Amino acid sequence: MKICYREQKDKRINARRSFWKEFLIIFGVVLICSAGQVLIFNRQMLDQANPWIMALVGMSYALFMGLIVSLGTRFIMYTGFQRPLTEIGQAARKVAAGDFTVHVHSQRKDNKKDELEVLIDDFNKMVEELATIETLKSDFIANVSHEMKTPLAIIQSYASALRKEALPQDEKQEYIDTIVEASKKLSTLVTNILKLNKLENQEIIQTETYYLDEQLRCCMLALEEKFDEKNIEFDADLDEVSIASDESLLEIVWNNLLTNAIKFTPEGSLVKIELRNAAGLAIVRVSDNGCGMRDETSRRIFDRFYQGDTSHAEEGNGLGLALVKRVVELIGGTIVVESELGKGTTFTVTLKL
Repeated sequence: MKICYREQKDKRINARRSFWKEFLIIFGVVLICSAGQVLIFNRQMLDQANPWIMALVGMSYALFMGLIVSLGTRFIMYTGFQRPLTEIGQAARKVAAGDFTVHVHSQRKDNKKDELEVLIDDFNKMVEELATIETLKSDFIANVSHEMKTPLAIIQSYASALRKEALPQDEKQEYIDTIVEASKKLSTLVTNILKLNKLENQEIIQTETYYLDEQLRCCMLALEEKFDEKNIEFDADLDEVSIASDESLLEIVWNNLLTNAIKFTPEGSLVKIELRNAAGLAIVRVSDNGCGMRDETSRRIFDRFYQGDTSHAEEGNGLGLALVKRVVELIGGTIVVESELGKGTTFTVTLKL
């Protein structure tokens, strides 16, 4: 959107820049210089002619030059300084009103940048970031609503069915179990949202020294029942590694990565976890030979509420890996994903010891 600067004067402006003061100063300087120029270069003519006529000519010349230079200077100041600032001000008011489509155009045609051009660039970047935040907020609300709507509808539907007196006992139990599972899903969703919100605002971590390999073994044992349900073979190759970090936060990472590996690995397949101590870094790899991901899914896998399976056939709310990403960043580590469709996925977490 192009910003038009010819608008009604801002009512907050109750003072104007000292245009006449600037004009008179420039005009006076040019006047004196022009008068001196006339006297120097026309000394011989001044001796021969009527001094009053020469004075009048010199004064007229000086006045003309002073006026031209002053107006030219004022025009340059207006086009190069005042007008761009007016555009930025009008754009800022549009942004404050919720319009994030505004864009202040560059004033230079030579692609060079002065202080004003840098200010314009920074302003445009700020507007783009605000637009992104607004989009994320809208998506967040829409996704939360969607994720809550399904289990709530299930609870409402099955609770209504339970009101019927003629239901067999086994059918009643099935309905109750379904309501419990939907309630658990809602509880997990709310818990993850609260965790993520807390982590977004957290900057300080509680550091303690502990054995990372022991923590990984404990996480695997806690998920043993889920591995057995799908008859998944588990291969752990762990170096003994002592790390100074936040144990409770890293537990979120390992639980989510291992749960994801179980979820997307076919029955009877293999999940592998490795821990290596390399040059002062702890490197953890969680691999599966499941369905894998497309490139687009790999790029967006850490986004909030993003789910590669848009059909929602797999249980989840798209917050687990967003939590993982935030925890790893908070601790000062990195996480990358490598995946090939139909061949499996590997998450690699690198942490400072």
